[in-house]
Amino acid sequence: MAGICAPAAWAQAPAPSAPAILVLGDSLSAEYGLARGSGWVALLEKRLQEEKIERRVVNASVSGETTSGGRSRLAALLTQHKPAVVVIELGGNDALRGLPLKNTEENLTAMTDAAQKAGAKVLLVGMQVPPNYGTDYANRFAGLFTTVAQAKKAAVVPFFLKGVADGPDPTRLFQADRIHPRAEAHPQMLANVWPELKKLLR
Repeated sequence: MAGICAPAAWAQAPAPSAPAILVLGDSLSAEYGLARGSGWVALLEKRLQEEKIERRVVNASVSGETTSGGRSRLAALLTQHKPAVVVIELGGNDALRGLPLKNTEENLTAMTDAAQKAGAKVLLVGMQVPPNYGTDYANRFAGLFTTVAQAKKAAVVPFFLKGVADGPDPTRLFQADRIHPRAEAHPQMLANVWPELKKLLR
């Protein structure tokens, strides 16, 4: 049966020469705690197929990744995959570790700059931290992504977990650790990213 199904699966797969979308993210994009194929990046691949947009998706996300780690890996990924679009979904772990905001901003700027110099369009996916981090820190962190995007003329999604973490009962859509969204939340996460990403695919 597998032999019969394989051609149909291959028929839907984008050509190896199709322009790449590189997703450089952390556990939110690496399907942490989820069944394979249920995260927002996998849902993105399905959306591209449904809309007949010929792009291949390279998910280079690593659980626990910081902006510093992403910055150190990006050059090799750009050389290897030559992406047309780079989605940078990093920063949340910087905040969880209490890393200086200046470092996060510098790393996001450097990654955006490197991707643009390699010929890619960039989409920054922003995060927010809970109010217990302090209002000043939380506001400054949330604003980092838009600040960098405006400075580098990149696209931005201000809050990746809009409609997931800010509802009346936010824990409903999270795993037991209250950090990682459940599979049911990932369609909303894609819905938050898709409008800005689609603009970059034109």
